[in-house]
Amino acid sequence: MLLPPLYRVSCLPYFLAGLLMTAGMQTAYANRVVQILDNEGKAVENAVVSAEAANGNHPVKAGSYTIEQKDRKFLPLVSVIPVGSAVSFPNNDTVKHHAYSFSAAKRFELKLYSGKPSSPVVFDTAGTVVIGCNIHDQMIAYIQVVNTPYFGKTDAKGLATLPAMPNGKYTLKVWHYKMAPGSEGIQQSWQADAEGAPYPIRLNGKFD
Repeated sequence: MLLPPLYRVSCLPYFLAGLLMTAGMQTAYANRVVQILDNEGKAVENAVVSAEAANGNHPVKAGSYTIEQKDRKFLPLVSVIPVGSAVSFPNNDTVKHHAYSFSAAKRFELKLYSGKPSSPVVFDTAGTVVIGCNIHDQMIAYIQVVNTPYFGKTDAKGLATLPAMPNGKYTLKVWHYKMAPGSEGIQQSWQADAEGAPYPIRLNGKFD
């Protein structure tokens, strides 16, 4: 049915407003890409990047993660998880392992075992957790526990994607396991306005 001209004209502003609101909703959140480089401009892999909102952290959703033990290694070497997340440590080797951490952010022990432990370990405090094996000294892994939903880990090109971030001011934090022991990494202010080219950060030192 064809609507009267007056009705069509009077509804036009509301229709346009609806389109603008929909477009705004679609662009309010965007993936942000950060690139971490060393002092020579080379890409840094396995750097943890996180962003905390300047006007207060957004809700953090805990998840479930896995760090396996295989070929007498912890895999992955570096993990980043939100506060409250649970991590399972299956032993997929033919020898037994004894996983533990004495880090302030989380102290735990999974005494000599094979297969999958009966329950995962919950990481409820933000910070760095260094994990070792009491039987095999060469085995080591790192967990960075963050109190924000916006985080990522760099790939071989030094790129980390922080998903679904709204525009605004943030404190951007970068941590790498080869930084000085006990280091909380570096941080700087960051204005995230739109999705675009990777945001570069250059670290002081080499991280090969």
